[in-house]
Amino acid sequence: MPRKRPTDYAALDRPEVLTFLFHPRQTTGPASSGGKFQEILIPVEGDVHVGARFHMAHAKGPTLLFFHGNGEIVSDYDDIGPLFNRLGINFMAVDYRGYGCSGGSPTVSAMMADCHRILDFAEKWKMDNRFAGPLIVMGRSLGSASALELADASGDRIDGLIIESGFAWAGPLLRLLGVDPERIGFDEASGFANVDKIKTFTKPTVIIHAEFDHIIPFSDGQALFEASGAADKMLIKVPGANHNDIFMRGLDRYLEAITGLAEKLSSV
Repeated sequence: MPRKRPTDYAALDRPEVLTFLFHPRQTTGPASSGGKFQEILIPVEGDVHVGARFHMAHAKGPTLLFFHGNGEIVSDYDDIGPLFNRLGINFMAVDYRGYGCSGGSPTVSAMMADCHRILDFAEKWKMDNRFAGPLIVMGRSLGSASALELADASGDRIDGLIIESGFAWAGPLLRLLGVDPERIGFDEASGFANVDKIKTFTKPTVIIHAEFDHIIPFSDGQALFEASGAADKMLIKVPGANHNDIFMRGLDRYLEAITGLAEKLSSV
């Protein structure tokens, strides 16, 4: 059963933390060509919606629900979505509040609550549109918090998990960003608890991390891999890469790992 955890992220919702943690920007210009996608607005609270783009391959294929990094928006993945589609994977990238065409303002509390509403929406969208393949949740960098929250709380509804450039502990990351965790009253046990959350997810899991990640060290990826409760798990180190060029430097291995997981789940 999913474990109940503290949900008070007040220490991380302070303005001085949010300034460093989130870097929202709006969608500008027309969408890139190269594939078909559906622009979606997902209701999360009241009249607030978050934007998503669903790059569709085929209804029987696996669907990858993707939470991106803190300085990205879904339109940054307009060229990557068709790449996944050519591999037979449906790709749904979602924004945070204040990002892209989303409403509201980003906070940690909102991000962690919204991911549950996004999962509900994704499941209903799949059902309504008769997309029957397995559901894989993936989080990159900051998005690893959303992915691991879902893996822990709703693991029975997810078929596979991918964490790319994910953080094991928030304290060191906050310090790197210029925030003193002790000064703001932050405690790992009542924060993201990513290492604890990944222990509860027992389905196939892939961890991808850059060898020379200058923001979230490779040791964090290794810690998540070691803590993972999955019997079927894989750790991919991308040689020579850092946080921001991991996809470019490790493209073949990156796609091979994701495709392998997708094919494995589709054959079950």
